[in-house]
Amino acid sequence: QVQLVESGGGLVQAGGSLRLSCAASGRTYSNFGMGWFRQAPGKEREFVATISWNGGSTYYADSVKGRFTISRDKAEKTVYLEMNSLKPEDTAVYYCAASELTTSVRWYEYHSWGQGTQVTVSS
Repeated sequence: QVQLVESGGGLVQAGGSLRLSCAASGRTYSNFGMGWFRQAPGKEREFVATISWNGGSTYYADSVKGRFTISRDKAEKTVYLEMNSLKPEDTAVYYCAASELTTSVRWYEYHSWGQGTQVTVSS
């Protein structure tokens, strides 16, 4: 298992930017694929982005492609989500998660989750 703690959320105007961080602890962190998901009130959890253990593979939801960038710093045991050109529809609680798989878009293939960080985009 790996323990995950997200940070960096907040309130931003439409068109603005935020960078989310996910700090991991646990000896096997470097072997896991990592992902970001989000959940808005009254909606199901939604895949946002995923990155392989070595950072060589990334995949994004169509709704964020070209605006969001996922990256990871293995030495710092941190995964980042750089979010640009934010829209009101990006408002949600954002979660990072760890998977045994290289990458995955399915939330049920992730075994460890952080507590989430709120992102609110005003129009």
